[in-house]
Amino acid sequence: MAALCGLALAWGAKPAAAQGKLEAQYEATLAGIPVGKGAWNIDIQEDVFSAAASGGTSGLLKSIANGSGTGASQGRVVNGALVATAYQASTTTSKKTEEIHITLDKGNVKEFGIIPEPPVDADRIIVTDAHRRGVWDPMTASLLRVPGTGDPVSPEACRSAAPVFDGRMRYDLKLDFKRMENVKAEKGYHGPVVVCSLYFVPVAGYIPDRPVIKYLAAQRNIEIAFAPVAGTRVLVPFRLKVPTPLGPAMLEATSFITTAQPPRVAKTQ
Repeated sequence: MAALCGLALAWGAKPAAAQGKLEAQYEATLAGIPVGKGAWNIDIQEDVFSAAASGGTSGLLKSIANGSGTGASQGRVVNGALVATAYQASTTTSKKTEEIHITLDKGNVKEFGIIPEPPVDADRIIVTDAHRRGVWDPMTASLLRVPGTGDPVSPEACRSAAPVFDGRMRYDLKLDFKRMENVKAEKGYHGPVVVCSLYFVPVAGYIPDRPVIKYLAAQRNIEIAFAPVAGTRVLVPFRLKVPTPLGPAMLEATSFITTAQPPRVAKTQ
């Protein structure tokens, strides 16, 4: 019910003819050691949006466990809200390649699949049809739209929660305000970000005894910093920090170039 109410609020939000683009580069580190690099491109128009990301291991980790992945989401902009219609993701390791696709309609999963099809595990909590209603795909869920007319980079941005289905798992991501901060990318954005505490709540599609699930669900020190996409009320992760037994795992933007796009002018006869 909470998920459906959240989507209803998004659909009923005030229209906003806002347009903007983001071209960002990220670096992943573990205990300060570089382990990966990635890119994220986002294009928000008056009536449609698209987002695409790619990344892979780098440095020492690449010689030990080489891997790469891509992800993308597309959809419509309805009354200022981002409403996804499709999501695709692909991951490749030395052992296998896996592809996931999800088709959505107003927050409801219409069709999805994983190739190759994963084996059935009796210990995995079953994802029901009800779990796939009123949800976001993982990428659209990370694009945080802040309603209202004030500065979107504010504590109010963290008063949010997202029910997510990633093709395998159904989980909730909950935010709480932590602090305001100023950041400066090596290239592009420098200015304020809002830092939120991030909580992972597994719902279905997971194996309860998996150590990584238990660890993430118990964490109270995960934090995520959001920066704005110029010309819009959408905030995008600038930095993600997750404590691990080996030291902090960090994903942070090294380049964050965002530009506002002028609204389209209707042609006159």
